[in-house]
Amino acid sequence: MRVAFVLLLAALASAQSAPVAKPDLAATAAATELTIPAGTKVPVALKHAVSSKGTREGDGVYAETTFPVVANGRVLIPAGTFVQGRISHIQRGGRIKGRAEVLMHFTTLIYPSGYTVLLPGAVENAPGVDKTSVKDEEGTIRSDSQKGEKIGTVASSAGTGAVVGGLSNGGKGALVGAGVGGAVGTAIAMLTRGNDVKLDAGTTLEIVIQREVPLDSSRVPTTTRAYSSAQ
Repeated sequence: MRVAFVLLLAALASAQSAPVAKPDLAATAAATELTIPAGTKVPVALKHAVSSKGTREGDGVYAETTFPVVANGRVLIPAGTFVQGRISHIQRGGRIKGRAEVLMHFTTLIYPSGYTVLLPGAVENAPGVDKTSVKDEEGTIRSDSQKGEKIGTVASSAGTGAVVGGLSNGGKGALVGAGVGGAVGTAIAMLTRGNDVKLDAGTTLEIVIQREVPLDSSRVPTTTRAYSSAQ
């Protein structure tokens, strides 16, 4: 009996002294972390209208991703994820020079679970906006030049004046009419503002993530559409 008791104590002592396996914290952390790489392109659609005429600096911008972003077989941003930003700069088209401009920066991703991620995002391309171009790395959307249109206005007015002058006073009247018409056309061109930048609700934009953004994989849906994971 005594021998059995001694053996039991020895077994307990051996069990207590045996090394206990510890979880690999680094491996666990790596398994729960994802990263949106810098330079990632994200297609979005605006949820409300933005224009150089009616929008002000500091106004919010609200959009939604239209296509999932996937890397290494893992969804990073599902389609239908909300994207929030702010207007950084607004400029209306000038009467004589200066084109309309809209500059917005995207700052936040909001997943369906409420998981919120801060990010630096800028407009890379604006395929859904007519008569505009993206002029710099900051993503400024600028209206196209109207120089040709204004020259056409002056020439058209001068031509109309020449016809009217010619009918009323002969050849000399044609010259006077052309001069008056040209002056009127110049005045119209100078008093008319350049085209505004207009982005209607539903306008498609492509934004670029400017630096890598870490994510918690346990809070990012694995489905390609955000609403699927929310149901």
